Order: sequence, then C-alpha cells, then structure tokens
Amino acid sequence: MLLEPERRDVCLTARSAAASAGAAPGEAGAASVRRGDLVVVTPSGVAPDQLQPADCPVMSLDDRVLEGRREPAAEATLHMAVHRQAADHDRDATAVIDAATVDTVAVSSVLAELPPVHHRAASLGGAIAVTPYTTYGTGDIADQAVKALKGRDAALLADHGGLALGRDLPHALENLRLLDWLCATYLRAAQLGRPRVLTEDELAEVRRRDTYGWAGPDLF
Repeated sequence: MLLEPERRDVCLTARSAAASAGAAPGEAGAASVRRGDLVVVTPSGVAPDQLQPADCPVMSLDDRVLEGRREPAAEATLHMAVHRQAADHDRDATAVIDAATVDTVAVSSVLAELPPVHHRAASLGGAIAVTPYTTYGTGDIADQAVKALKGRDAALLADHGGLALGRDLPHALENLRLLDWLCATYLRAAQLGRPRVLTEDELAEVRRRDTYGWAGPDLF
C-alpha cells in the first residue's frame, strides 16, 4: 500500500484532532501529510474513530488521486494548496491540520486578527490573520489561507475555525492546539478588559530567548 506509515499517522492524528475539547459536532476537520510530491489526506464520509489507513487517499501535488478507498475530504482543496505553497518555497512544513473548535470559530467570526497575548504566540509567527469568509472546499478559501499563512504556522478561517502547519503531524497538531488555546485565552481576557498585546520587539526577544537553554542569555 502506497505510503502506508503516513496513512496510519493521518488516521491517528485525525482521531486526536477530533477529540479536542469543543470541536463542532460533525466537523472533525482534516489532516494531511506530504512526502516528496505525494500527499496523504483524510477522506470524506468516515468518522475519525472508524478511519482506516486504506481509506485515506494518496494525492499528487497536481490534485490527482492515486490510491485510496474513499474520496478526499472537501478540505483537501485547502490542504493541497498549502502543501504546494510549502513545496514551491522549500518551507519546513509537511503537515496540515484544520479543525472547527468553539474558540477558533468564535474568534474568527469577530476579529480580523488574533493579537499575541502570550509569548507562545511567537512560535506561530505572532499575530494570527483571519481570512475573509469564503465557502469551505473551494479554491477561494484555499487562496485566502495561503495568503494568511505567509510567515505564520497558523491561520484562522473566518467562521470556519483554525488551520495549522507543522514539520510533521505531531508538530502540526501541537500548533493547532496552541492556536485554540490562544483563542480561548484572548476570549477570557477580553471579558475582563482590553487585553495587553505583545509588541513586535517583545516577540522578537521571545524568539531570541527561545534559542537558549534554561539559563538564558544573561544569567551570568
């Protein structure tokens, strides 16, 4: 079976993403991973807990389905556009995950950008762009997502939810969960008052600090 380990990993990741707190009923999202010029994506019409590796389509970067018992999920249009962009620009991102959690949908339905209210936002690129609303599964939402991900490892799709990249599937899932946590944190802070937002200089200092070990740059 073509790319069997990757298909197995996509199944496991899809189950983990669907189990995230606050995921919309019937909106499990999608996961995908690229190996060279081939991409494994989650299929349509299968519940995550029933997903088997053979169900997952293997696609070429020009959108041809090469193998798989089922059709790609509607979100595959979006995922494939992101993978093509990453491959064309030699970006260290081979995995994509999207999910509709209550907090990502809430933020994406109100804000034009998720401000960085915690230093962990630096690892995603800082402020997270929210795309204009477009219908899911279309070329429009794919184009908007590619633009929003420029210089970022996550984006919010207006009235849809969150999208994250990673160097592999575990990293993409970690980034998606971080995006969800940042959305939840912002929403809670906004209930108390106007959230304090980190500046670009402060984010740059966080990135510099991240290059050191526990002692930091100025212990001695």
